[in-house]
Amino acid sequence: MYNIVRAIDPEVADALQAETERQRGNIELIASENFTSRAVMEAQGSTATNNYAEGYPGRRYYGGCEFVDVVESLAIERAKALFGAGHANVQPHSGAQANTAVYFAMLTPGDTVLGMNLSHGGHLTHGHPINLSGKYFNFVPYGVTKETETIDYDALLDLAKEHKPKMIVAGASAYPRIIDFPRIRRIADEVGALVMVDMAHIAGLVATGLHPSPVPYAEFVTTTTHKTLRGPRGGLILCQEQFAKKIDQAIFPGTQGGPLMHVIAGKAVAFKEAASPEFKAYQAQVVKNAKVFAAALMNRGFRVISGGTDNHLMLVSVREHGLTGLQAERLLDSCAITVNKNTIPFDPEKPFITSGLRIGTPAVTTRGMKEAEMLEISGIIADVLDNPDDESVLHAAKQKVESLTERFPLYPELT
Repeated sequence: MYNIVRAIDPEVADALQAETERQRGNIELIASENFTSRAVMEAQGSTATNNYAEGYPGRRYYGGCEFVDVVESLAIERAKALFGAGHANVQPHSGAQANTAVYFAMLTPGDTVLGMNLSHGGHLTHGHPINLSGKYFNFVPYGVTKETETIDYDALLDLAKEHKPKMIVAGASAYPRIIDFPRIRRIADEVGALVMVDMAHIAGLVATGLHPSPVPYAEFVTTTTHKTLRGPRGGLILCQEQFAKKIDQAIFPGTQGGPLMHVIAGKAVAFKEAASPEFKAYQAQVVKNAKVFAAALMNRGFRVISGGTDNHLMLVSVREHGLTGLQAERLLDSCAITVNKNTIPFDPEKPFITSGLRIGTPAVTTRGMKEAEMLEISGIIADVLDNPDDESVLHAAKQKVESLTERFPLYPELT
């Protein structure tokens, strides 16, 4: 594996090989990660990486784009069909780039925007003070209630009436419940605001009808193309046809130069995969696995934020078990279980420490694991976090993880 790279650069080849083995040997539970298909990887590693293609299909600033025009046109049409959108721009390099382009297209610096509080499950690009969004625009945060740990729509309405925002941003990076897009639309209409939904985490569920679609209720919908969508790392903007020109101009020449045509090729392949019956069955299993996982952790005495999950992820408090999120993350990583520390609503700890873990099921489901394996993995996690200083428990956990990953091999054809 990586023989061609190794002949030129053995140091990079060794690192790539080690990363492949890490992915094979670890149980991947980071909610934003997944394992793409070989077809997506082949498209992304294609000769399209050599193209400069500033502009859009049929309107390029470079020659020699007739075939990458075909690729980008396929990606556009497949994205529109998959999500029922009027227009799609497949060029954003990331979800953050997609969000920034919408702001650039529709807002003026200083405009007021409502966005979900990062510590309640939002995202950096939804107005955090250290992010461009929070520095250029007047973001007012909304969040969840202490009682239910779900979005406080009444408070959101009150904030909208008080601040009269130009835009309301919905969507999250760590929110386990269904988001009520029709209600957010009604709130926006009361104050004359635009709606942008960042569906990066739930795009695969939306594509298969397992989460309500935001497309009918938002002028703009952004997403990454990895995570639950299981494509290459990149971004996508969907919008109503009336905003197509503004969005396209905001991407190029507004915020980006040449598009990454090899990544767009991977996106096109991923969109085709996402329209298949097999992908819908996969997404259904992702949700089943998450529900079983959350229930199993609660049965072992862990507090799952909001009492469960409706999607692919859950937030778990470890504070009651005498741990911080950072400690729990490192403990599990030592046993080859990969999670990420995460703030929980009203968290007293700093963001790098946290009181919780974010756990997701897309990657383990891609490996073929089902409910029985979720019970097994959640049991391993509970054992480790309940016995952080017991070397025999940690050793047993490593052995169980090794057995699981051997039973569900990853990319076995790559040698």
